[in-house]
Amino acid sequence: MTVPDKPPTSPEVAVIGASFAGLFAAAAANRAGARVVLLERDALSEDTTERPGVPQGGQPHVLLHRGLEAIEGLLPGLRDELVAAGGVPIDSGDMAWLSPDGWLPTGPGLQEFVSLSRPLLELLVRRRVLALPGVELRTQARVHGLAPADGRWRLRLADGPELAADTVIDAAGRSSRLPHWLADLGIEVPEPTTIEAKLGYATRRYRSRGARPLDVGILIGATPESETGALALPVENDEWLICGAGFGARRPSRDSAEFQGYLRALCDPAVADLAAMLEPVGDVRIHRQTGNRRHGYDKARNWPAGLLVVGDALTAFNPVYGQGITVAACQAELLTPRLRTPLDARTTARVQARLARVADLPWSIATGQDVLYPSCEQDQTAAQRLMYRWTQRVNRLAAGGDASCRRTLNSVYHLMAPGTALFRPRIVGTVLRSLVAGVPAAAARPAVLDAVVPAESVSESTGPGSFPSVNPPPTP
Repeated sequence: MTVPDKPPTSPEVAVIGASFAGLFAAAAANRAGARVVLLERDALSEDTTERPGVPQGGQPHVLLHRGLEAIEGLLPGLRDELVAAGGVPIDSGDMAWLSPDGWLPTGPGLQEFVSLSRPLLELLVRRRVLALPGVELRTQARVHGLAPADGRWRLRLADGPELAADTVIDAAGRSSRLPHWLADLGIEVPEPTTIEAKLGYATRRYRSRGARPLDVGILIGATPESETGALALPVENDEWLICGAGFGARRPSRDSAEFQGYLRALCDPAVADLAAMLEPVGDVRIHRQTGNRRHGYDKARNWPAGLLVVGDALTAFNPVYGQGITVAACQAELLTPRLRTPLDARTTARVQARLARVADLPWSIATGQDVLYPSCEQDQTAAQRLMYRWTQRVNRLAAGGDASCRRTLNSVYHLMAPGTALFRPRIVGTVLRSLVAGVPAAAARPAVLDAVVPAESVSESTGPGSFPSVNPPPTP
């Protein structure tokens, strides 16, 4: 069938969804020289108003260092724009981080991230992308279906004429309708893999009453025994996002009167004490759509030419691990060299397979942790049990002050190193020696938390800095 000449106003690439995955994909396609149209179902404002299509917009979001690096490649200079807009640069080595094995040692020199609210981050990214020549945004544009026609794609819109494109990129997130559209086209894909630990989290925004008490965040990690944890991050305008998180029956409610009590019941009072020093802004916001879900589009035998899937529409993670934005940015990095010309079916399938592989490491991290919780119906696989025991030992050594283990864990968490980095000779040697010499005691409670002691603070029964270990180290 002869492909007709393309009208001069017809886009070459249509991106469904203008959240992070869609914006990054649009930037990548633009770098490839393509004309791009972004189709967004929400109405978008020129401020940081949260929008209906992002129900988790008021929750804390972490842009891991690998994601910051990838976005900087797509949109050079964005990191400095984030800081100029009020984002707080944080060396992750300075974070007050209570792991299952105790407080991790603090000190600069690890991976940097910039802490700011999701609405502000999305606004700044969108402005940069829409300033690119050849990128068009259409808001309140709902895509109802797509079909191949004359070697291209036709997208059916709820309001307005059909749209034609050489390539369609589905970045519609968890609400993607692509499985239904593929079924209408007779394309069979496997059922998605789902790992659900029933995590829920509740977040309240605060403002500083005077000088900001801290310039770093606090993380109290949940364990399968406690099933509760918390995160506090400084954001723009001298404000804070404080989040309590729990699994299963321990999920926090939206009741503002209960929120401080939920934080106070944690194994360390640091986050509760910080919240007591601050002034609440608004109500508590909850979010419970947190299951891990992975589509097997890369395994379809008759995957069509010119159709790609990225972001949460491909692989959605439990957001507590902060991986989604970074994975979407890394997937976009792959697109630029492959969108310079229309894709045939074989090339499309190869690209889709590579997009899926970007999620391999973060998927293993998120699901390997979630299956530990009683609220998760799935059990650990044999491989996950072995990996967990190894990582647990490395974490104990990191908590005990081993700098190499600390750096390696941090690099893997920020997706700057592969999971195999945990098996490098230096780490293996350290672990083996610890089987004879034992594991040092965990680091002391970070001194930076000495500033987080409001007058109304109540001493906890566990005592500052103490933390019940998930499993006590085995006797060497």
